[in-house]
Order: sequence, then structure tokens, then C-alpha cells
Amino acid sequence: MKLVLAIIQPTKLAAVREALQRIGVDRMTVCDSQGFGRQRGQTATYRGIEYKTQLLRKISLEIFVNDDFLDRTVETISRIARTGSEGNIGDGKIFVLPADEAITIDGQRGPGAV
Repeated sequence: MKLVLAIIQPTKLAAVREALQRIGVDRMTVCDSQGFGRQRGQTATYRGIEYKTQLLRKISLEIFVNDDFLDRTVETISRIARTGSEGNIGDGKIFVLPADEAITIDGQRGPGAV
């Protein structure tokens, strides 16, 4: 079992969610998040005044998958969340973390709990 943590552009959420549902991944947690990487924020204008935002809006997806779904989940997120043919800075990141155990609130354990 693995935890896939994906940080993506907010505009890509609907497309990623639909693509994941098509491959059988229909459970995930979606969180609004803010951060910066190589972009280091951006400049915006509000009522004629220019200002710099330090943190950019992103979406965090937390997806717990069994090992047999890992590769197709990561490939789908990577393909759909990319902007342009080769991607751009700010498209996001995908992290895969080991998960020792899954337990539902009613007590079911293991891969069936995912």
C-alpha cells in the first residue's frame, strides 16, 4: 500500500479527478494549499496597484492505493496535470510514500480498507 501525494494546479483538478475515476481510483482527499518552488511567487495587479504574491495556490491530492494501482495512478496524474507537451515549471509534484497499514473506522484492516 502506498500514499500518493500530488500537488497540482487548481485548473487541472477536474480533469485529473475524472481521469483517475476512469482507471478505477475513486477515493481521494482534496485540499487547497499554498506554496512556492522555483516560481518564487508571481506579480499581480489589483485596482491598478502591482503587488507580489509569495505563495501560489495549489491543490493537494492524497490518494491511498494498493500496490497494483500505483503505477497507473502516478502515470495518469503526471499525464493529465502536465501543461503543454513537456510540462512547465509550476505544474506540480508527485510524492509516493510507503503506508504500513490502512484501517477503516469500523475496524477493517489491510488492502480491503483502501
